[in-house]
Amino acid sequence: MNSPENAVICSAKGCRADAVWVLAWNNPKLHTPDRRKTWLACDEHREHLSQFLGVRGFLKDVVKLEEWEARED
Repeated sequence: MNSPENAVICSAKGCRADAVWVLAWNNPKLHTPDRRKTWLACDEHREHLSQFLGVRGFLKDVVKLEEWEARED
């Protein structure tokens, strides 16, 4: 588990589980097409958060946290 000072936790309300997934999204009314905001998700909340963003047309990509971090390097 990550240490408290650098813990990467799920974005679901009230969840304190370690994040495993990155949900990249953007609101086309507010952001340029290439801008990506991110939510983090544990395995339990990945589908729920994805559906929330997907229904609104905001969800752009869902990737494992390790893959997302590798892209940044």
